Amino acid sequence: MKKHYDILVIGSGIGGLVSALILAKEGLKVCVLEKNSQYGGNLQTFSRDKLIFDTGVHYLGGLSKGQNLHQLFSYLEIMEDLRLHKMDADGYDKITFGDDTTEFPHAQGYENFVEQLSKYFPEEKENLENYCEELQRVCSNFPRYNLVGKDNYNEEILHLNTKRFIESITPDRKLQSVLLGSNFLYAGDSENIPFYVHALTVNSYIQSAYKCEKGGSQISKLLVRKLREYGAEVYKRTEVSEFVFNSEGNLVAVKTKEGNEFYADKFISNIEIRSTIRMIGEKQLKKSFVNRVLSWRPVSSCFSVYLVLKPNKILNFNYNIYHYASENMVWNAFKYTKDNWPQTYMLSSTPSKQNSSFAESLTAISYMDFEEVRKWEDTFNTVTDEHDRGELYEKFKLEKAYKMIDALEKKFPDLRASIKSIYTSSPLSYRDYIGNFEGNMYGYAKTSENPLKTMVSPRTKINNLFLTGQSVNMHGILGCTIGAFNTCAEILSKEIIDERLNEVLNKTN
Repeated sequence: MKKHYDILVIGSGIGGLVSALILAKEGLKVCVLEKNSQYGGNLQTFSRDKLIFDTGVHYLGGLSKGQNLHQLFSYLEIMEDLRLHKMDADGYDKITFGDDTTEFPHAQGYENFVEQLSKYFPEEKENLENYCEELQRVCSNFPRYNLVGKDNYNEEILHLNTKRFIESITPDRKLQSVLLGSNFLYAGDSENIPFYVHALTVNSYIQSAYKCEKGGSQISKLLVRKLREYGAEVYKRTEVSEFVFNSEGNLVAVKTKEGNEFYADKFISNIEIRSTIRMIGEKQLKKSFVNRVLSWRPVSSCFSVYLVLKPNKILNFNYNIYHYASENMVWNAFKYTKDNWPQTYMLSSTPSKQNSSFAESLTAISYMDFEEVRKWEDTFNTVTDEHDRGELYEKFKLEKAYKMIDALEKKFPDLRASIKSIYTSSPLSYRDYIGNFEGNMYGYAKTSENPLKTMVSPRTKINNLFLTGQSVNMHGILGCTIGAFNTCAEILSKEIIDERLNEVLNKTN
């Protein structure tokens, strides 16, 4: 017998899992298909030397009581089971430049954020207050950021440019660079990106900043467990290879690589938007839509170095370090030359289980263009389908790892002697494991000049196919979670989603 579902979700990134759970909670018969051996997309973790490393989610914002992600996760019934560790209240992120030893903090709580930076910029207190006010104003004008209420995009806010806005807030070049210091969270383009992307990203961390104990994959594990409680079916190692249309041109099923067919009334694609287009077939879609998506520029990819440390060698730090070779680097942090790589990096540590004063591992991430690994693009390598990329590739990765260690040693002079083992991931790893086009970190580049160009409705021209995930509008845990509620509003109705979220707001207020 052919299995038939109300909703079939392709891909198990957070957007797909959240969409599936919202719909399963409404009593719909839901199925999720994932090609990899692990659920979660960017939430995936991996284990080396018995330690857990995150691939994409290094910290979360907005998770304190009454804040938006806390409320959304409460509705999804996963909040109480999350094991979180609050980051340093006076500096969850610290921004550093060149050889200057000063660490400029981004603190939790708006008053504290202003207070901590005012110590370094005493003349700028009022400007910092204005910056914080504007962050909150822009966020409150964003659909579903506060769960219910606003449901249209404010055209004026979409066109606000980050560079122009930051320059209007303060003339102090150093403070501008400090405020933009965590731009790794939106792929390092502070010059062209709309200010709303900066605001939505930074605002939730200023509200509250947490690390997931045992990695971000606990979020996907909790969502999958809850899905099964609501009767949904969730399958991994099940790669969808094509969409099946009937003679009337309606989407009726998907076919997997193994040749199995899954039938449903409605479909949600949580996979890379170009992959979705390829499987649908361009004839089924408007040429203008296909051309628009194909014209998007993927944001930069990255290269990560994971260092397992010898015991009691490097002190643990409960914050992230964002380092730039110079203050000007913040505007276009993703641009670099091979000779001077890494010009910038994000560094985080994990406390040792035996002695939490010391770190058991470090993760350092810097930008990397796909061009650097283009010669190996025809090779694929995942846990379920392992292929050796050869000696040259291993040499390439090791050289990059040593370059990163050289850069880190300027901050941690004893680092090299403290390393037990080294692991790496390149743009190819992000492409193969997460499915991002050319291994990009956060979908496609947005520009304040034409913000609507890269915005896509969750509803497609195929009347029973919907989209969710970071290719559709906002990236990040919060962005993709809000996006999933927007996708489900198209399927269930805005009124039903608002009603459910109002119930959450009434409980927490």
